[in-house]
Amino acid sequence: MRTKHNPFLDIAAAQIAGLSPYVPGKPVSELERELGIRDSVKLASNENPLGPGPLARAAYRAAAAELERYPDGGSFALRHAIAEHHGLRPDQVTVGNGSNDVLDMIARAFLGPGRESVFSEHAFAVYPIATQAVGATARIAPAVDFGHELDAMAELVGPETRVVWIANPNNPTGTWLPAAPLRRFIAALPGTCICVLDEAYTDYVEEPDYPDGVDWLVDFPNLIVTRTFAKVHGLAALRVGYGLSHPDLAELLNRVRHPFNVNAPAQAAAVAALADHEHIARSVAHNRAEMARLTAGLRDLGLGYIPSVGNFVTIDLERPAGPVDRALLSAGVICRPVANYGLPNHLRVSIGLEQENTRLLETLEEVLRS
Repeated sequence: MRTKHNPFLDIAAAQIAGLSPYVPGKPVSELERELGIRDSVKLASNENPLGPGPLARAAYRAAAAELERYPDGGSFALRHAIAEHHGLRPDQVTVGNGSNDVLDMIARAFLGPGRESVFSEHAFAVYPIATQAVGATARIAPAVDFGHELDAMAELVGPETRVVWIANPNNPTGTWLPAAPLRRFIAALPGTCICVLDEAYTDYVEEPDYPDGVDWLVDFPNLIVTRTFAKVHGLAALRVGYGLSHPDLAELLNRVRHPFNVNAPAQAAAVAALADHEHIARSVAHNRAEMARLTAGLRDLGLGYIPSVGNFVTIDLERPAGPVDRALLSAGVICRPVANYGLPNHLRVSIGLEQENTRLLETLEEVLRS
């Protein structure tokens, strides 16, 4: 189908012409509306299938009693809870409407025309979007084994590089970087370059050599660590994330942060979620068990996959993923094709409930046989 020309492109900022919007996983409501089905399962967006814990649910309901009031614009209670959780000061915390909001703040604060950012092939789609949206230039390092190749990334860092984006673990591949080489990479960056460690999936990682970037903030004033409440805490619908950094970096980010960017029920639920250690442990244990069961099922089907330490796994179909994805959608199973990440033969699937993962494996077997 021929794409209609948008006449307003002629007056938009030049960098917008080549920018494509972020494509989220298909909502259950959209698929069921399109196909008239009522029992679909969504395994496309790396959500926690257990949902939020009881403490977060109760806090959300209580805060919803005052929807006529603006939220605390400085997120005082949330920033203090996050700071205490990480052993930091509140002035080191920047809150966002999801961690994507913080990534966008970083781009607006440090990037622009004539400046560059560096990230890896197969990296999170928001990095190129945030970079291009402010008119900066993206420099993309080739991946090795679907993960970050730090030497190749280091070679791309030049005098105009202001941001290096590293997702650890990486989305959509689930790969991860151990402590020693990552620390050496950050230490070698010039002070004029901000290193962003996007640790959205950190709570799921149980590898002994996986680093906690927060521990390095004291050594690297040009480091920003981002986290989210959308994954292990199960608050994806509320959009709460945060950045941790040197106070001087946080002060600059807050200059570009939009007013009231985190709503009141989200703030309350996030504070409660941090304290719900039982729910966090239950979520991690479920992910561990179902990841093992799902990957074993994929092997039984003769399918390869990228080893993952997140709450998802990316399957190598060894064929174009589009037709397989469409067949799965017709059967009510929503996964995530990742051709836009340079992986046209792969399909990313979230770790769901036991019955959801079973349905995926059974449906995938039927699709591949047909």
